[in-house]
Amino acid sequence: MTLRLGDTAPDFQAESTIGPIRFHEWAGDSWTVLFSHPRDFTPVCTTELGYVARLAPEFARRGVKAIGLSIDPVDSHRGWMADIKETQGHEPNFPIVADPQRTVANLYGMMHPAHDEVYTVRTVFVIDPKKTLRLFLTYPQTTGRNFDEILRVIDSLQLTDGYRVATPVNWKQGDDCVIVPSLQDPEEIKKRFPGGNDDQDAAQSAPPSPAPAPSSGPSPSPPPAVPP
Repeated sequence: MTLRLGDTAPDFQAESTIGPIRFHEWAGDSWTVLFSHPRDFTPVCTTELGYVARLAPEFARRGVKAIGLSIDPVDSHRGWMADIKETQGHEPNFPIVADPQRTVANLYGMMHPAHDEVYTVRTVFVIDPKKTLRLFLTYPQTTGRNFDEILRVIDSLQLTDGYRVATPVNWKQGDDCVIVPSLQDPEEIKKRFPGGNDDQDAAQSAPPSPAPAPSSGPSPSPPPAVPP
């Protein structure tokens, strides 16, 4: 099964460190980051899970749930969680799925046999509250992921879902964003971006984007913008 952006993220049932889990039900109305690991107790994976645990307040602020996966059983995961706490200073505060039969790994295309026939590669899936796939990244087993970049992308997705803007190269929260090319009516632009925007040839800068609001809080005010 080949997954593409815009597809519905496949549902699954599996054992995890918090007990049996049905993925869609567990995700609820939250954004979700599903990420796979080749094996428990491997050094790169250990640093990644410790860092994601450290980012828990940032995920919570954006209404995002994290969930890990590896092919090892739950007992191994639980021992690994203690090791992560000891070596990284943060114990995973999110479930880790046990997938010894590679059921979920194959469902999500985490097995790349030409790279490794036995273990998963390092995949990341960002899934929105409608269970739509919004981002996926694949890293080789030897390269740890950049979870600050994943947070940056989530910020962009959440912002652009709410406003008719796009985010330019190396954009980060608080920077100018770009008014989408389909929005050309000056009056509508003025209405949508009352704080004003900067005309820059083919690009219109919106005012700097607001910090993400908690999922239960009020919607942020319109971001600052740049013409497309």
